[in-house]
Amino acid sequence: MRPEHRQHGAALLTAMLTVALVTTLASAALWQQWRQVEIEIAERGRSQTAWMMTGALDWTRLILREDAISAQGAAADHLGEPWALAVQESKLSTFLSQDQQWREGDAEVFLSGQITDAQSRMNVMNLLQDGQISPPAMARFAALFQRLDLPMGELQALSQQLQASWQASRTDQVTPASQRTNNQGSAALLPQQTAQLVWLGLSPSTLAALQAHITLLPEATPVNLNTASAEVLSAVLPGLDLASARQAVSQRQRGHWTSLNAAQEALGPSARLLDEKQHSVQSRYFEVQGRMRIDNVVQQETALVRRESGQVRMLWRMRSPQLRLDAPLQ
Repeated sequence: MRPEHRQHGAALLTAMLTVALVTTLASAALWQQWRQVEIEIAERGRSQTAWMMTGALDWTRLILREDAISAQGAAADHLGEPWALAVQESKLSTFLSQDQQWREGDAEVFLSGQITDAQSRMNVMNLLQDGQISPPAMARFAALFQRLDLPMGELQALSQQLQASWQASRTDQVTPASQRTNNQGSAALLPQQTAQLVWLGLSPSTLAALQAHITLLPEATPVNLNTASAEVLSAVLPGLDLASARQAVSQRQRGHWTSLNAAQEALGPSARLLDEKQHSVQSRYFEVQGRMRIDNVVQQETALVRRESGQVRMLWRMRSPQLRLDAPLQ
């Protein structure tokens, strides 16, 4: 091969390598730019969703506050009140643009949610009284476990570990970390939400069965007889079987109970042991569930609020992982 042909081949190979290198660098730069744009879009969407969800939660707090003000704290809380009505998925895109008109390319935004009475369920913190396991509360929870055909051994483990966690939390408040014993450090953290009760010995299957009937509030609370399910009523009222409890729920739908005396008259002999510390027709704790969908991305949040003296204060707020639907719902 002549020298000039070899030089032409080397030049061609060098040019091809240069083009490949430039193409690689350009592709990497383009990918980095696309990634930054996608991150910015995601952050902006997350921020917008958080602000809109905060507004929705504030709206629910206003509903609960207006309910308390209108009743002046004296009326019963029941499922016929405005706060108990679920908000079905409603389109909000029309109200998000400045000109109040939906424009092509704007995201479709939908909101749904519901306020539930947290005191319609049995409070796990009632298992403790002054730091000790309460036998009456254990009997009521045992009745619930029996209704749902759940293992009693898990109830024993739950109560014992709850007591240990409660005592450890109180000790931690007054004892420096350097002076705590190994036993104090081995106790599980005191849960704040029902999903965390697996820390205290409940299996996931048992917790799933109990989820609709129990709650975990910062203090011991009575069960609201106006909003409790038939399973909860039969558990908190000794002598009331499940069939009678379901009849009571049907009767309650025609007219709520305005006082414990009214509930006692309606429930008959089974309600002779009504106790103001364990039973009520009013509530202070409510759980708010919000769901926002922007196109095919769904964001869900749950919050616990306490209503007292006409004020509604948020105790905690939890965001669920984002979901992405296969196709937007219409």
